[in-house]
Amino acid sequence: MKKVFVATLLFFLNIQLIYAQHPAILQTSLIFPVQEKHVHGSSIVSLPNGDFLAVWFQGSGERTADDVKIMGARLKKGTKIWSEPFLMADTPNLPDCNPVLFLNQDNKLFLVWIAVQANKWEQSILRVRTSVDYNTDAAPVWNWQDNILLKPSDEFAKEVASKFKTLTENHAGWAGYAPKYDDMIINASTDATKRSIGWMTRIKPLLMENGRIVLPLYSDGFNMSMMAISDDKGTTWHPSLPLVGRGPIQPAVVQKKNGNLVAYMRDSGDSPTRVHISESSDKGESWLGSVKTDIPNTASVELLVLNDGKWAFLGNDIYDGRYRLSLYLSDDEGKNWKWKIHLEDAEPKKGGFSYPSLIQTKDGLLHLTYSYHLENNRKSIKYAVVDPQKIK
Repeated sequence: MKKVFVATLLFFLNIQLIYAQHPAILQTSLIFPVQEKHVHGSSIVSLPNGDFLAVWFQGSGERTADDVKIMGARLKKGTKIWSEPFLMADTPNLPDCNPVLFLNQDNKLFLVWIAVQANKWEQSILRVRTSVDYNTDAAPVWNWQDNILLKPSDEFAKEVASKFKTLTENHAGWAGYAPKYDDMIINASTDATKRSIGWMTRIKPLLMENGRIVLPLYSDGFNMSMMAISDDKGTTWHPSLPLVGRGPIQPAVVQKKNGNLVAYMRDSGDSPTRVHISESSDKGESWLGSVKTDIPNTASVELLVLNDGKWAFLGNDIYDGRYRLSLYLSDDEGKNWKWKIHLEDAEPKKGGFSYPSLIQTKDGLLHLTYSYHLENNRKSIKYAVVDPQKIK
């Protein structure tokens, strides 16, 4: 009993003390105490009644462990303690990963995630659940479930071949007797089966004023990205053309003042690892070949246009791990990032803090969740509240 009391006390002290040194960070807490199960890939949504709902995947591993399922927790309006975790989705005998929560333009709640067939990322299938009855004390009441099945046409292959020609030539690391990286991807894109499956979620979609939803996707098979687009508020979906580059994955998408869309992406390509960027002038249907920014990156990105027009970037801005997670602000649509704070800044190999989800509520506060991995296999999902007005 004494050990339980001490552990509980330390847990709640953690809520009050971590990062109190920076006035912009108003609150931090663990959604549940650290545990040995693998927990990762969280997403958070603010519900109309003032509650927050968070999800993550949890199990014995990731794609190789068939017990991985989607779990969730609820933070009731006016409280500071998250509920006990509850089940959100579980495909029997398959790992479920990378959940994304969002409300469409009619406040219907969507949970989109992947079921990993054959224990291979590139065999993943997109799954979706919706609910209009989510103001409960636990999991929403799901009223509909299906797969999101996309069929990229032959234009996909043409776009891949065309866009690779626009990229700076770089075949570092490929021997003279081995196929060039670009050629392998171009060849794979002609395979209708390969380009139809394996697209994975990671970051929330962009909801546009015209009713369009742009859901960012990426492929570990192609090592690049694509968008699933809906023009009927999430009932049906079609694929964009691919967002081509050498390793631009897990895109976060925002809209500029001129109407163009911008995607920031994690770098899964050649060194130096830096955030990739691309732009679309046709509401997400097609994208420029990605180029690297000056922002270091190894694991994750998130992007959001704030209520006052500023942009917020959240990610691992280092070259060698996930031990630092930083929040940047820009007042010129990402041309310059003038303000920065660290949400986490540990010693190398002393922790992993990644895969963030970032939203803003009407009061201007930022709410975010991210994977919180410590030494000795201690893992949780952390929740934080930040006042962007205090970052200056």
